[in-house]
Amino acid sequence: MSEFIAEPSVAKKRLLSFFDEGTFTEIDGFAKSADRDVEAVAGFGMVNGVCVYAFSQDSSADGGAVSVAQCAKIKKIYELAVKTGCPVIGIYDSNGMRLNEGFEALTAYGEILKLSSSVSGVVLQISVIAGSCLGTSALMANMADVVIAAKEADFYVTVPSDVTAAQSYEEGTVDILADDVQSALEAAKSLVCVLPSNNLEASLLFDWDEKVSRCSEDMSAKEIVESVADVESIIEIKAGYAKNVFTAFARIGGAPVGVIAFDGKALCPACAYKAESFVKLCDAFNIPIVSFVNADGLKRDKENAVLTAVTKLVSAYSSATSPKISVVTGSAVGAAYIALAGRGSNADLVFAWDSAVISPLEAESAVAFLYNDRLAAGEERSALVKEYRENLASPFTAAACGAIDDIFAPAQTRDKLINALAVLEGKREKTIPRKHSVK
Repeated sequence: MSEFIAEPSVAKKRLLSFFDEGTFTEIDGFAKSADRDVEAVAGFGMVNGVCVYAFSQDSSADGGAVSVAQCAKIKKIYELAVKTGCPVIGIYDSNGMRLNEGFEALTAYGEILKLSSSVSGVVLQISVIAGSCLGTSALMANMADVVIAAKEADFYVTVPSDVTAAQSYEEGTVDILADDVQSALEAAKSLVCVLPSNNLEASLLFDWDEKVSRCSEDMSAKEIVESVADVESIIEIKAGYAKNVFTAFARIGGAPVGVIAFDGKALCPACAYKAESFVKLCDAFNIPIVSFVNADGLKRDKENAVLTAVTKLVSAYSSATSPKISVVTGSAVGAAYIALAGRGSNADLVFAWDSAVISPLEAESAVAFLYNDRLAAGEERSALVKEYRENLASPFTAAACGAIDDIFAPAQTRDKLINALAVLEGKREKTIPRKHSVK
């Protein structure tokens, strides 16, 4: 049997480095594609104690060309994942489809896309772009819940293309950009250990150390998250895209959460899309969503794009049934308040910092409408703006009519969230039967 034992391919070495030592079992290791080895290695193993299925395309075998035999391997991986509820990790490194198999290969491609779509939001899917991922392979990879790419990888659907992985990262197609393939695999391992394997599995609770929360009014969105999250628990998603909103997986008091933090600017189409996709990902696996709201209304240009994107964001928030907590940390103006922290967001608990501003209009515009006579009489606009913020736009005014559940100083944020997450841990919410929302 020694003639069957050879030096592992790069594809297999990647899987061996991904799984815990000694746990990888290969599936269909002796299968053939025509008269040669199949252009992918597939199997299962453990990642820090979590059972995972994975496949790795082998660029050393006919350039990793996607053949009918390769699709059969990948299909088997997906079918096993459906039966067991285990995550699927795809490592992509292929120059495209095996053209001489024609429509048979196209049909096999379609079956993989259908399987991936059918388990979307059911079992966790992560794509790692290790080399070339072109054409329909890019579609396959992009079906995953999270897409991780090495900087030197090629990831585009229209061939040929000059689009780089870095550009895809900046445009929101790639969720995490890694320096190299090994770093990309490590990022995938981190996600597998934090996120539930499937939509029926409860999130794990992690050990955590007490820390002093140093939240303050002058912090950026990212700094607020860093202040309240457990030490070294943050995994940022889509960091290169729409930087006026921060999205990340983290832990607060040992509980995994999805965090969305807005930085005070008006909602634009890109940041609305980024937040919407993250809300859907968290909700699919019942991960609690914590939103730090600081949004100055809606962006004034690109009217129709803003309308479409924010409509989808409202739909995502309001239909999500995972635990949801909103904290107004700065301004929550008009439609931004309604979408992110108001009753339209269907948040279970809405908190506000004692310095927050909650208003149907920007303070300057509200003063022009409400205090026009006083302005005409010569009163200082700045003084009237201050009066408006302290009175009509105060979080205490919003709390008086039940719009805010609790108000506290920034330094109390972490403790308040730990308690709230504990209370909402057993949340169960029934929804009206339907196929899906339209928008």
